[in-house]
Amino acid sequence: MKSKKTLILGLMLLFVVGFGGFYKQIIRTAFTTKTFHSEKEREFLKEVMQKDEVLRNPIDTGQYFLHSSECKTCHGFDTLHYANIDANGVSVNVYDDWESTMMANSATDPLWRAKVSHEILVNPGHSLQLQDKCTSCHAPMGHYTSKFHGNTYYTINDLIADSLGLNGVSCLACHTIGPDGLGQTFSGHIPFDTNRVVYGPYTNPNAGPMQLYVGMTPTYSAHMSEGAVCSSCHTLIVDGADLAGNPTGRSFIEQATFHEWKNSAAFGDNVTCQNCHMPRVEDSVIIANQYLNLPPRAPFNRHKFMGGNEFMVRLIKNNKAALGITVPDKHFDSTVVANVKLLQEQTLTIDLTLDSLSTDTAFVKLRLTNKAGHKFPSGYPSRRAVVQLISVSNAGDTLFKSGLFTPDFALQNAPPSHQPHYDVISDETKTQVYEMIIGDVNGDKTTVLERADTTLKDNRIPPEGFQTSIPLYDTVRIVGAAETDPDFNKYSGGTDGSGQDYVHYHIAVTGLSSTFKVVAKVYFQSVSPEWLQEMFTYNSQPIDDFRNMFNAADKTPVMIGSDSLVNLAIGMEILHQKEYAFVASPSVTSDGWVNIRGKDLDKIKLLQVHNMAGQTLRSARPEKSENSLIVRLPETPGLYIISLYVEDKRISLKVLRQ
Repeated sequence: MKSKKTLILGLMLLFVVGFGGFYKQIIRTAFTTKTFHSEKEREFLKEVMQKDEVLRNPIDTGQYFLHSSECKTCHGFDTLHYANIDANGVSVNVYDDWESTMMANSATDPLWRAKVSHEILVNPGHSLQLQDKCTSCHAPMGHYTSKFHGNTYYTINDLIADSLGLNGVSCLACHTIGPDGLGQTFSGHIPFDTNRVVYGPYTNPNAGPMQLYVGMTPTYSAHMSEGAVCSSCHTLIVDGADLAGNPTGRSFIEQATFHEWKNSAAFGDNVTCQNCHMPRVEDSVIIANQYLNLPPRAPFNRHKFMGGNEFMVRLIKNNKAALGITVPDKHFDSTVVANVKLLQEQTLTIDLTLDSLSTDTAFVKLRLTNKAGHKFPSGYPSRRAVVQLISVSNAGDTLFKSGLFTPDFALQNAPPSHQPHYDVISDETKTQVYEMIIGDVNGDKTTVLERADTTLKDNRIPPEGFQTSIPLYDTVRIVGAAETDPDFNKYSGGTDGSGQDYVHYHIAVTGLSSTFKVVAKVYFQSVSPEWLQEMFTYNSQPIDDFRNMFNAADKTPVMIGSDSLVNLAIGMEILHQKEYAFVASPSVTSDGWVNIRGKDLDKIKLLQVHNMAGQTLRSARPEKSENSLIVRLPETPGLYIISLYVEDKRISLKVLRQ
């Protein structure tokens, strides 16, 4: 009988240990009998007993979400260094990674608070609707709890008094999103499952402890690894109003990152949002503290939620006392480093080449290749990428400069509205800026989102595989001069989907006797001074607070990357561009199967099959097998052309099907 009691007590402790609160009498009894706990676990129990912590109660009736602090006990830092660590012993715990991200601080984000105030000041009659819409994504748990309780609106004042709302986009704001209707609802209409389930990406979850102590049931669902789980907030459509605040009856797509991804090669290759924004750990990780019997899980996606908004992470860190944030600086620093790493390694490839050099002009070509699975930049329309190109002689004379900033990091030579898209730049006052510019009902530039009526410009670089001929395109259009730019998102021959843009610079070098160099850099700004000008003409506490924070901030943009040409000289020999050699084997086939061979197969981005009339019969990303690409010709006998697109070249091979 005694051994049976011992076993029961031991099992009870295995459930209780992971949630940080214990009944002292149970712990004391456990230590007077024979148990199955390790020495490390015994030390942990002693530590908890000294703290006199209490067992948490399950989630209350009428509640649907948990504050992140309820999840921290199991999924935070493990003082025993047993769980939530990678193979090198480095902590990868969910809570510490998350708490310094823009997701965690979405409800306290001072730019967001200021922008909501700005929109209300412009259209005060729409105040309740504006606040309710904005909180649906920035404070989803508070917003939806309020709605589930029957309230019509959830406002900023409601948010300020609601710890659940202030918790931002925290654990259950994502893990209670259900699979039904996912990817079909947008603009903050989130399909939450209110059956007190916590969805996760791992099969056979250990359900008992979470059910017992917080009243939620961990449940496996494949949708947690799909990009659609992000769709409800990362496509935002707003209802428009004219300058008097009257509804226009038209809507405007403020951002559509989810749809950009669906119109990309990344979507076809099943590269999801999580793959890039939640860095993957291949090691096996025990994902809850103090459970020695838990099987490790692999792979594990860290909850760093890396994006491009390193500027706001830094600003929040530097103003955390005023914002009521207690997150350690080192966690903010880690998030900044992760965001910069993403920007510099996973957004653009920058290649600068010399096309030709006459006695008076250097013709330089800059190729930018989007490596992201959506447009770059993407998301909130304050974001932009600026191309800076400078040419300097060996004697130190500046020959050409485009894309320079003022001391406050606004653009020099900026026109009243915006810089249009350029294919060729020979004038220093012209700067290539990749951005979305919004127009009101009069066609004038605006940053008031409820006044958005038309897109004046959208030359953000599309992702590879981006097509203009599919129905989805109406959500993610290219707008302005980029639409007719012959090498914007086009392979040689005009086929869509390169995910590239070429900017051609003509640099005057008349009379130059020395050598010279050309340097190209691309800078990213998550919020530019120009974007804030309109908002800063208004005054309110949130706007004034953010203005002070912004003015005091280091606004240096992130340099995405650079490339250069050095020791150029008039009369020098121009090296020919690389020639690519590919062979189709066999060139005559009876079964329709053809292998494409060559040493640069990895550089082929698109493969098409045409008939002799020029009709495109197939268009696909290449399917590689060992040292060749496999192509299947149509069933009808005849002569076919296989087109291979590599960099800015189109290489054609003829094959006969008998």
